[in-house]
Amino acid sequence: MITLHKYEGKNKDLLKEECIKELNDAYMITSEIESGIFKGKKYVLEAITNEEIINYIRMFINDLSKKMNIEINSEIKIVDKNINVLLVSNNNNILIGKDGKTLNAIQLILRHFCKQLNKFDFKMMVDASNYKAKKIKKLEYEIKKICKEVLKTKVEVKLDPMNSFERRIVHSIVAEFEGLESISYGENPNRYTVIKIKD
Repeated sequence: MITLHKYEGKNKDLLKEECIKELNDAYMITSEIESGIFKGKKYVLEAITNEEIINYIRMFINDLSKKMNIEINSEIKIVDKNINVLLVSNNNNILIGKDGKTLNAIQLILRHFCKQLNKFDFKMMVDASNYKAKKIKKLEYEIKKICKEVLKTKVEVKLDPMNSFERRIVHSIVAEFEGLESISYGENPNRYTVIKIKD
């Protein structure tokens, strides 16, 4: 059972300090609430401990393990509101699926499962056998290569369609190169990015 901890007050920073003091590691959301014209601003901070989030995800993984009929262990870390789930199995190929499709589906289902925790919208990455980490490293290498080529030739490059996570990686790498810009066009799942010289 997940416990939602609530703190109310007029100072956001003091609420955060109180929450950290009481719960230590927690996932927090702060929102402003109506408190009348003359009473000034009032805030409510809602929090769930990281330990409870991790146990909640483990419950999902145990259930998944039974349904898929394979042994799945997990290593879960929460860093700066990002949840990283590394799955370890006796059959990683089934977990990953063709082109990582099963892994992406697990990530999507797990995100929906975690959305049941009130209004918390978790940023999450689910990986197995470092499949996604290797893929990201390869993508970063390719994009850096393309950026250097565009700077040299002044000819824009249209990339293959990518998901929003991969496009974010492209935009952040291109931003490191002075004189270059990246623009995304089209609708999902065919949304693609163009790398070009800044106008």
